[in-house]
Amino acid sequence: MNKLSAYLLAGAVAMMTPSAFAQTTVEFWHSFADNRSNGEALAEIIDNFEQENPDIHIDAQFIGNYNDIVAKLQAAIPAHRAPDAVIMEVTRYGLFADRGVLDDLSGQLASDPLSGDLFNFAREVGVYQDKNYIIPFNSSTPVLYINKALFEQAGFDQLPPLVTFDDIKSAASRITDTLGGEDVMGMTSPGQFARWGLIMSNDSDLIDSKTGDILIDSPNTVEAYEWMASLVKDGIASPDGVTDESTDKQVFLSGHAGMMMNSTGDYGDVRKALGDDVVVLPMPCNKVCSVPIGGAGIGILSSSDQDVKDAAYKFISFAANPESNAIWFAATGYMPINKKTAAEPRAAEAIANEDGITVAIDQLDFARGRPRPPVVTWMRANEYDVWQAVALGTKAVQPALEDFAARTREEADRLAK
Repeated sequence: MNKLSAYLLAGAVAMMTPSAFAQTTVEFWHSFADNRSNGEALAEIIDNFEQENPDIHIDAQFIGNYNDIVAKLQAAIPAHRAPDAVIMEVTRYGLFADRGVLDDLSGQLASDPLSGDLFNFAREVGVYQDKNYIIPFNSSTPVLYINKALFEQAGFDQLPPLVTFDDIKSAASRITDTLGGEDVMGMTSPGQFARWGLIMSNDSDLIDSKTGDILIDSPNTVEAYEWMASLVKDGIASPDGVTDESTDKQVFLSGHAGMMMNSTGDYGDVRKALGDDVVVLPMPCNKVCSVPIGGAGIGILSSSDQDVKDAAYKFISFAANPESNAIWFAATGYMPINKKTAAEPRAAEAIANEDGITVAIDQLDFARGRPRPPVVTWMRANEYDVWQAVALGTKAVQPALEDFAARTREEADRLAK
C-alpha cells in the first residue's frame, strides 16, 4: 500500500469512529461528582444517549452543588458564557424563568410521549406560572438514615420509635453519652433540605407554597429552629456540620454518627459506605406528617442556538425515559419520575433487594412541592447564615428569624417591582 492510500484509509477509519459524528455539542452543567454513585449513573445515561445519537455530544460539566450552579450561572449569563442545559434545583429555577433565561418547554413536553409517562408530582415541580421550564430528572424527599451498628453499640436491642422530635433527641443523646468517647455523635446536624422537612413536620413552612406568604417567623417555624439548634448546643450534633454540610455527611458515611437526615438521593453512597448497617426510615412526624419534594430538573438556556436547544431537549427526554430513570433510581435512590420505571429490570431488582430504597416513595402520600418564586433563591442563600448564627449560639432564634423574615419580605417586594 502506498503512503497516499494509507492516509486515505486512516482518514476513512477516523470518520467511522463515534466522536467523528458529533456535529452538535450541548454544554450541560450538573451537580453530580464523577466519584459518587450519581455521577457514575449520569455518565452511563449520557454514554447510552450518545450511542443512540452519534450526531450529538453532551459536554457534561460538574459545577458543584445547587448553590454553586446558581452562583456560577448568575455570573456566566452577563459574560455570555452560559451553558446550553443546566440542572436546576426545584425551588430556585423560578428566578431564571422569571427573567427569560430559561426556555419555556411546555410545547415540546406536550408533544413528547414522555409527558403522559411522568408522575404528577414530578411533572408539577417543573411548572412555574403555568409553564414548564424544567423537565424532572432527580426527585427526592429527605429521609432518616440510621447506622444500626452504632445503635446496638449504644445498648439498643432494637431501634426505638423515631417519630417525634423528642424521640430523635432522646436516641441521639443516648448514643452521644455512650459512644462520645469513641468520637461518635448521636446525629449529624440537619442540612437545609432536612431543616425544611423538619419545619414542615412541625406544621409550618418557610414560605407558603400556595399564597407565597413568608412564614419564617411563624411560631411553629421558630419552634422547629429552636429544636434543631438545641441539637448542636447540647452537644448531640457536631458544630462542624453547621458550617459545612458536606463534611457532616462524611461524618455519617465514615461511621461516626448514629443518624443523618438527608436526601433519598444519597442512598447509593450511604449503602456503599455502611452496607447492611444502614436502615432508612421516614422523616419524623412531629405535629404532622409532611415532607418537601426536592431534587432538580434540567432546563434549556434561551440564549442557545435552536439546533442546540433541539439536541438538548432530545437528551433531556432520553434522561427521563424508563430505562434511563431505572439506571438513575437503582444507583442513587432518587425517586422514579416515570410511571414505567418500576417495570425495568434494574429498577425491579433494586425494589426487591434494597429495603431502604422505597422509603421516599412511601412518603409521597404526604409529600408536597415547595414554592418557587424568585425570592426563594435569595431566601435559601441567606438562610445558611441565619442557621449558623442560631445553631452556634451567636444569635437567639426568635429575633434572628424575625429579622430574616422582614428582610425576606422586603426582598420579595423588591423582586416583584
